[in-house]
Amino acid sequence: MPDYDVSEPLDTDYFAAFAQLPEADRMVWARARSLSAEALPQMNDYWDRADYPLHLVKRMGELNLLTDGIEVPGLERMSPMAAGLVNMEVSRIDGSLGTVIAVQGGLALRSIACFGSDEQKERWMGPLARGEEYGAFALTEPDHGSDSVGLTTTARLDGGEWVLNGEKKWIGNGSIGGVTVVWARVDDGGVRGFLVEQDTPGYEAETITGKASLRAIFQARIKLNEVRIPASNVLPGSHTFKDTSKVLVATRLGVAWSALGHATAVYEAALNYANQRIQFGKPLAKFQLVQERLTQMLAELTGMQLMCVQAATLDAAGKLRPTQASMAKYNNTRKARQIASTARDMLGGNGILLENHVVRHLLDIESIHTYEGTESVQTLLIGRDITGQSAFA
Repeated sequence: MPDYDVSEPLDTDYFAAFAQLPEADRMVWARARSLSAEALPQMNDYWDRADYPLHLVKRMGELNLLTDGIEVPGLERMSPMAAGLVNMEVSRIDGSLGTVIAVQGGLALRSIACFGSDEQKERWMGPLARGEEYGAFALTEPDHGSDSVGLTTTARLDGGEWVLNGEKKWIGNGSIGGVTVVWARVDDGGVRGFLVEQDTPGYEAETITGKASLRAIFQARIKLNEVRIPASNVLPGSHTFKDTSKVLVATRLGVAWSALGHATAVYEAALNYANQRIQFGKPLAKFQLVQERLTQMLAELTGMQLMCVQAATLDAAGKLRPTQASMAKYNNTRKARQIASTARDMLGGNGILLENHVVRHLLDIESIHTYEGTESVQTLLIGRDITGQSAFA
């Protein structure tokens, strides 16, 4: 048993950012919260072993937590606010589970929903949303990360088949079976999405090992060697990199919510610990320096909450601009890093123990700070918007 119980959720909401939520959104939030009792006791062990709890992916599907606000026939559609709350709550439990939503729902499912044919939607959307099938999104390449627009994976039409060649890297769910949405350049220079089932000959995926972040989800390096798929496996609505960007922008706001979940977890762990840990004959919470740190953390966390709520409100009204999503991601992942670092320090040596959860969140934040557009890329997108001048090389 751990010496301290720091995982108790405290429902931190100092500025009542969530006070006016509709009851429907609260019910979705409660459904996500219910996952904690089942998942949280398992995650330290899975994270420590670098193993993937696939049964929890299925469980999230059963709870309808994987759709990221996408409309799926037969399932209740979440509002943008509810989808954000799910990202927040699941990431408060664990960053790998939060990334499952980003990959399975935000990227793979959204690609099919936005650009797929009726037949593709019928085949894949329900199973992906219910966690019965696994979905991956293969854009990043070994030599193309932030400059993913320069991707070199190719697809050529050969009679009634597309033939894919190239490599992808950091592909969540890319090595566990299921379907991968592969983005590749076609003969006319455009970029299109292709549905590649992972047992297709020529599709080789190696799970990346040695990670110090997001250790409880498998990410893969993929080699595509003359992979042949039916012509019907192209996403018919995809034609240019702008289509790919549409998916990334939609998922970017989810990352901001995910960062909020991480920050909430570590702040509440620090507050719980400060009230339980006795030093020099009194709880840490009675020391001035500790109260100052908690206040600083809460101020940053509150700003993150307000930004997420406003972004979701704009999204629901159809008024959220891409650079506003970039601003939310840029701000929240940076602030989450700061809060997690302070929380780790406040727990002292206990802060590096997995049983106290903080170090797992601290390291997982490093990944969300990078994926869906690095801090530098977000800065250039926002800077171009506010100055009217492009600083991209």
